[in-house]
Amino acid sequence: RRLLAAGAMLLASPLLALPRHARASAPSSRALSFRHTHTGETLSLVYAAGDAYVTAALARVNRFLRDFRSGEERAIDPQLLDQLHTLREITGTRAAFEVISAYRSPATNEKLQRQGGGGVATRSLHLEGRAIDIRLADVPLADLRDAATSLRAGGVGFYPQSQFVHLDTGRVRRW
Repeated sequence: RRLLAAGAMLLASPLLALPRHARASAPSSRALSFRHTHTGETLSLVYAAGDAYVTAALARVNRFLRDFRSGEERAIDPQLLDQLHTLREITGTRAAFEVISAYRSPATNEKLQRQGGGGVATRSLHLEGRAIDIRLADVPLADLRDAATSLRAGGVGFYPQSQFVHLDTGRVRRW
């Protein structure tokens, strides 16, 4: 018992030297704000508190980021929200994310492919609620792209002619 107690003290002693705020185990709450460019809707909310996601907030996000063409909803990957939150911190903005597209239903995705608008993948992560096309009014688009790329947390697409950055939770890649 003495050996175990001594071992525990040795392991804990470096933590005791840290300032109190550095020892906090749970991150603070995380919030996001959105404005949808197609529907005009806005949403601001706390989506996570500490280590836990707020279930009611995630349901509101799912509704907000629905396929605006069909009204269909799908669960949005909370890791995508975490990427957006980190982007806000990196860029130092408090502006709302302007959403161009998030979840897309299979029917919408097929329709967009037939229209030949370009950039619509057959197995798009938009179909899984794991992708979003965004911009920030007060952050130059190239800076937003660079900040997203620095996360190394998924795919980042740069569409300067259409004025948005694609962000997803797939494998790390860029285009």
